[in-house]
Amino acid sequence: MKKIVALCTLLLAALPLTSPVQGAAPGSPDTSVKATWKLDAKPLDFVHSLDNKKVFILGDDAKVHIYTAEGAKQGVIDVDKGVTAIDIAPRGEMLYLINAGDNSFTSLTVSFTAAIDVTDAPFLGKENAPVVLAVFSDFQCPYCGKVQPLLEQLLENNPESVKIVFKNLPLTNIHNMAEQAALAGLAAHNQGKFWQMHDALFAMNNNISNEKILAAAGEIGLDMDTFTNDLNSDATRQRLLRDVTNAREAEVTGTPTLFINGRRVTDRDPGALQRMINEELAKAGKGAAN
Repeated sequence: MKKIVALCTLLLAALPLTSPVQGAAPGSPDTSVKATWKLDAKPLDFVHSLDNKKVFILGDDAKVHIYTAEGAKQGVIDVDKGVTAIDIAPRGEMLYLINAGDNSFTSLTVSFTAAIDVTDAPFLGKENAPVVLAVFSDFQCPYCGKVQPLLEQLLENNPESVKIVFKNLPLTNIHNMAEQAALAGLAAHNQGKFWQMHDALFAMNNNISNEKILAAAGEIGLDMDTFTNDLNSDATRQRLLRDVTNAREAEVTGTPTLFINGRRVTDRDPGALQRMINEELAKAGKGAAN
């Protein structure tokens, strides 16, 4: 019996502590190719945005080539020939350059022109104005109503050259009545009274309800049967979806977000906004406002 126990003990000692696993060894990396594309120049350095949406590649041609994560070309930025290293801000809104030739550091703002669909959208100002200021807004956002006086000031200062366009982006994950309010605005727009409904909704100070929406519709003189039908129609919901889709395509994640001729506004100071408007007027060969 003792011999049998001793033999079993020897056999157990000879066995590995874990069973062998077929395939990759433990700790081996598992990889798969997501994207591969040919570059336009020999790469010297590269960096990508933290959201993985853009890739910036410094080439030996003194250019920074910008791509999407899938390899679609987004644009090119010319840099000095001595630039040897680059970095970016988290979303690619700033580009940082190291020039080993003259031992210098340079920071550049980077913006991409977005395609903002303003078809049939409510607007203030002249329809054919050369500068379109589009604002993505949420009727329950406490900051969105506060930006309206600024927009009206810009329109007053640029009556012939600026058009203010309203775009819906209800943040439904935090505002439970934002979508219904957006639908109400579009339904009122069908009767030519969007801005009256716009003002009434913001006057509710984020305390929006179905009862208040219907009361506001009556007070501004809407045909109630038509308003109710439009409020609940698939066509109105599709128009709202178009705004939300456009916001996603323009990488809008919060409200209010402003664009001037497709250029994202990063500084809402009146002077900074006027400078952007003047730049767009200069591009169009129009005179800038004072």
